Formats: sequence, structure tokens, C-alpha cells
Amino acid sequence: MGTPTPELISPRSARVTAARRLAKRAFRGKERRFIAEGPQAVREAVAHRPAGGESTLVELFATAEAAERYAEIVRAARDTGARVHLAADAVLDDLSQTVSPQGLLGVCRFLDTPFEDVVRARPRLVAVLAHVRDPGNAGTVLRCADAAGADAVVLTDASVDLYNPKSVRASAGSLFHLPVAVGVPVEDAVQGLRDAGARILAADGAGHSDLDDELDAGRMGAPTAWVFGNEAWGLPDETRALADAVVRVPIHGRAESLNLATAAAVCLYASARAQRKTAP
Repeated sequence: MGTPTPELISPRSARVTAARRLAKRAFRGKERRFIAEGPQAVREAVAHRPAGGESTLVELFATAEAAERYAEIVRAARDTGARVHLAADAVLDDLSQTVSPQGLLGVCRFLDTPFEDVVRARPRLVAVLAHVRDPGNAGTVLRCADAAGADAVVLTDASVDLYNPKSVRASAGSLFHLPVAVGVPVEDAVQGLRDAGARILAADGAGHSDLDDELDAGRMGAPTAWVFGNEAWGLPDETRALADAVVRVPIHGRAESLNLATAAAVCLYASARAQRKTAP
């Protein structure tokens, strides 16, 4: 593993203090840094390097046990030029936002993509998070979008911070896999994606159109941007009015509704399957 940097014994170390501040949104925005915690997220951060840019991972904190268990990640982190700190368990406990820290924690550069770049690529499948306030849900929808093969995710200016530690954890590394634009007014997101050729579908339990009917009618194979709303109260009327159609996921059993992430997964996979059938 090479010669490690000196062990950071005290949680009051200057490097630890700087990393701890990133738990707060104001400091994340000021420093344009965020925390990626656990081996999966850190592994993806190590592998992520924007075209022509600096490595996404800036620093890595690892306990001695984790550094031995995940030696290949630590080695790869050093190869990117990131500063690697061997830290006492108490340091990781102090920095961690989880009940059971896994001994690896990375400080990463912001990696969101300008919305103009998203639309310039003329994406075929996009998830738009409008008014999504729960960080765990935001991260989970991002993970679903990645799994379904979406080309991008857009978080509107009314949605949660992409770099909230809970969002990062819930994305399970998918944050590093696909372009994500943040802070886009919902009207601009809809208009930009429509101009790029996407059909705008708002997912809402009270929608007039049924997902099964959309599939049966053959309307799901076109480029599509799905707009997902708040976990508790869905999409406001003014946002629904922006869509080409408001679509509900059919409930065939007795459940009252689906939670946001589950509904998003169903919608995105429906589009992905239909698009694969129509792909040249």
C-alpha cells in the first residue's frame, strides 16, 4: 500500500474539521465538495473522472482495518492523486452520517452537469425530480434511473440538495454514473427537454392516462422525460399543466398507492422497455 500519511488521531484535526463541515449544505456549496461514504460510493468516486477534468475524489479517510480490507480502493485513490489519510476509528465515527460506519469516507468535487449539456445530448430517457424534498427518495430515484438506463436526471430548484449525505448514500454509487443537472426551474427543465425532442410525462396517481394504456397505444417508445413530484402531495397543478400527459401507475391490488421511488422505477422501466423495442 505504500507509506501512509500520519494517522489522524484527533477528531479535532484541521482536515477532519474541514470534512465534517461538509455535512452542512452551506459549506458544501461554498467549497463545492461533498462526502461519499462506504466502499461502493468511494470506489465509484475513484473511478469517476470528468472528461479533461481533475479527479472527482479529493481526499480519502480510512481506518486501518478498512485500508487493509479495501486495499485496492486505497491504492486506486492514491493513483488518482487524492490525499489518503489513515484515521482512527473515532475519526470515522465522528465524520460518518451512518449508525455503522464502514471505515471509508471520501471528499469529492461536485460533479453535476450543466442543464444545457443535458439537452444538447438529446437524451431519450430523463427523470426530472420536481419538488422532491426527501433526500433518500431523491437518491433512490437516481439509482432507479441509472438501473433503467436513463440518459440523465434533473433536479429542479425546488428539490432537495443532490449532495445531501442521505441522497449520496441512497444513490448507491449511481450519482457517479450518469449526468445530473441541479437547480433548474421546472418550467425551464420541461421546455428544454421538449425542445430536445422529449415527450413530457408527469407521473401522478390522479393522472387521466393509465401507464398500461400508454404502453398498449405504442406511445412509450419516443424520447421521454418523466416528471416526478413530492412524496406527500405529488405534483402541483401548474407543474402538471406543463406535461404532455399526466400518467398514473395502475393499482391492480388493494394498495392505496405506491411510494415515489417505486412509482419512478415502474415508469422508467416501462419507457426503457418500449424504447428498446423501437430502437433501430
